[in-house]
Amino acid sequence: MKAASILGSVLLAAVSVQGHVVPQARDTPVEDLASEEPSQITSLLEEAKAKVINQVALNERKMRKRGLTPSCTVDKLRFRREYGSLSTSERLAYVNAVKCLQTLPPLTPASVAPGARSRFDDFIVTHIQQTLNIHFSGNFQPWHRWYVYQYEKALREECGYNGSQPYWDWPKYSSAPQDSPLFNGDPYSLGGNGEYIPHEGPVIVPPPGVGGGNIQLPAGLGGGYVTTGPFANMTINLGPVGGLEGVPAGPLGGLGYNPRGLKRDIGPAMNQRYANWTTVLTLLSQPNIDAFRHVSEGVPYTPEIGPHGGMHYNIGGDPGGDLFTSPGDPAFWVHHGQMDRMWAVWQALGSPFSTTRYTDLGSGPYAHQSWANEPPSPLTPLTEVLDMGYAAPSTTIANVMSTTGGEFCYFYL
Repeated sequence: MKAASILGSVLLAAVSVQGHVVPQARDTPVEDLASEEPSQITSLLEEAKAKVINQVALNERKMRKRGLTPSCTVDKLRFRREYGSLSTSERLAYVNAVKCLQTLPPLTPASVAPGARSRFDDFIVTHIQQTLNIHFSGNFQPWHRWYVYQYEKALREECGYNGSQPYWDWPKYSSAPQDSPLFNGDPYSLGGNGEYIPHEGPVIVPPPGVGGGNIQLPAGLGGGYVTTGPFANMTINLGPVGGLEGVPAGPLGGLGYNPRGLKRDIGPAMNQRYANWTTVLTLLSQPNIDAFRHVSEGVPYTPEIGPHGGMHYNIGGDPGGDLFTSPGDPAFWVHHGQMDRMWAVWQALGSPFSTTRYTDLGSGPYAHQSWANEPPSPLTPLTEVLDMGYAAPSTTIANVMSTTGGEFCYFYL
């Protein structure tokens, strides 16, 4: 099947990488390429933070009047921050905790995933096993919120990390994400981009039974192995499972042992196309969860893949470009930190007289128990269990709908 191309309707500029001219998608307004946050977005973020703090304080007063001790208070509220805003010592502490998790023995039995070699791999295994049930379904956002939280908890409790899970503020570095504090390859980054290899962009292929067609993506500015920064010598043990044309699956459906180096293909094209300031403003302005998710996740295996898919494929490479094993790249976790941030901020911006945004999973195609409601399935209930496999304890959707409820007590700066 001939792949559709996301470049068909955009203007192309060119950038030079190691003497090679590489196409760069440019279909966004000039203001979307600025690193400074637009005032409209700043106002919305400040409004959301104020609402959350006020609500936590109100709940605390109510509970103390009843002689109860609240689990989340203003004093206990933790704030997750943008990666580049962390000091170098804070970034280094996070990097070292991730590397620590990669050295701890796995909890997943070898009979389940022979390729798992670390606690870090435990999280990849559960994502591989559940990929087709946790995307474009009603549990997508709650599952990943609990997933990122449990990863953060493992870093803190098992590796001595004292900070919070940082996030990748997509538009902030959209003109050159490969040069950002996340990927510039210095000792405080998440490792550099892959070495530049002249190549065409990858073709993403739908898994069996999933609708849509093959999509040609633009090439990034890497494509090869990561050779700089803290994860230059990182070994990927699991996957790939499938989803990129011409890339064979690893043994045992991706759960077998398949050691190889980390590859990335980061560049501005996907970032500017799918995750610019207008994207963020549009997301935060949606009237209901169905509309929010349509903007956030787009339409799978069409040119409109939204910021969720767009930024996964902006990381690209291996394992970042594989739908199933993408958590094997440390960049996955800052990307999904931003995904959760967008949902949490959008929830907080709802009417103060309604809790709908903290209870409603929607009624559209992505609100069901199957991928985009294919085949047709019931709506996802709040009682559904979020299964973490051997990586972490499970819980229900109802327990994770608010970042200041249940076990949670965090928000975002």
